[in-house]
Amino acid sequence: MDADYLPFHPNPAKPAFSPPPGAVDAHCHVFGPAEVFPYAPERKYTPCDAPKDKLFALRDHLGFARNVIVQASCHGRDNRALVDALHSAGDLARGVAVVGPDVTDAALAEMDAAGVRAVRFNFVKRLVDATPREVFLGIADRIATLGWHIVVYFEAPDLEDLTPFLKQLPTTVVIDHMGRPDIAKGVDHPDFGRFIALMEDPKFWTKVSCPERLSVTGPPYDDVVPFARTLVERFPNRVLWGTDWPHPNMKSHAPDDGVLVDVVPRIAPTAALQQRLLVDNPMRLYWG
Repeated sequence: MDADYLPFHPNPAKPAFSPPPGAVDAHCHVFGPAEVFPYAPERKYTPCDAPKDKLFALRDHLGFARNVIVQASCHGRDNRALVDALHSAGDLARGVAVVGPDVTDAALAEMDAAGVRAVRFNFVKRLVDATPREVFLGIADRIATLGWHIVVYFEAPDLEDLTPFLKQLPTTVVIDHMGRPDIAKGVDHPDFGRFIALMEDPKFWTKVSCPERLSVTGPPYDDVVPFARTLVERFPNRVLWGTDWPHPNMKSHAPDDGVLVDVVPRIAPTAALQQRLLVDNPMRLYWG
């Protein structure tokens, strides 16, 4: 583990908010254990181990029923820890893999059988080396035949340049963490308006997650609520939510996952919106 890496919260609170039956944590990770699933040599950070049993215990503690486990950059294109977690969870988890252009059809079929339903394209330069967009387009064409979709991770300053590429992708596209807006600029800033304009295209979904990464003021993340609530209310059928456990590369604090769950009723203030955000939408996208 890197010297400045913050481990996940050891004892998260029991949230006051009770998720609806069947709720899905639609963005979380498993790391290692390194002695079984080594971290990628090309990784930009070395996390603490955060194995599947810890994730599933957190799921139960928070009152969730299912997980969507996303391959993180510390494991590179080695999806073994992800696939192992999916096999252990059975129908209670789905996965988002990271693959290269050399991935075999057999490997894709194996991941599909395990419950992988998407690939992730990461454009955050501090986390991964750049990949040519034509490589991503080739991967997109291959996974589209499986009925998978694409998850993209980028930061707000990159959106304008990425938009033509994102519109070119042949599948549903899920954008991580609201496109990482600059919260200090406010919800009415043209930068966030550009993101909302992209979301008007029905091929795009977004995760209204990670207030702990975006907030300027810190817990309970009041400054992020207007951004997420705007997206939930404008695009109620194309939003997802997740904890982002075990919160890799957090430098300011180790988030309490119970506190994160209690943000949900503030961004989805009605039972109907909560049902779509936590149950209907992820079930349609990952289990449908």
